[in-house]
Amino acid sequence: MQPRMGGIIQANIPDVDTLFASYMPYVVGGGLFVPSKQPVKMGEEVFVLTTLPEQSQKIPLTGKVIWISQKQNGIKPQGFGIQLAGEKGIYFKSEAERMLTGLKSEGRRSYTM
Repeated sequence: MQPRMGGIIQANIPDVDTLFASYMPYVVGGGLFVPSKQPVKMGEEVFVLTTLPEQSQKIPLTGKVIWISQKQNGIKPQGFGIQLAGEKGIYFKSEAERMLTGLKSEGRRSYTM
């Protein structure tokens, strides 16, 4: 995942392990953790351009900041989580959950909880 560039935060999710660590299924409508040093505030609306594993299509997501990790802590990077919104949020949630279906969580870590 890359830092914010020109007002757009880019988040490349290269593999299923990163998707597992980044996706927030317990958030209503789905959520995404975005590793970033970009300062954000709780409740702020942000725009994130992301990709999913094995897909080259960039997905433009909007969402409200609902989680902030101020600094890196062990395996958990600095960044923030957003609650997905809109049509693209629904698409991302559906695709992420499809890719993660059947994946065992044992031994896998999340960037959030």
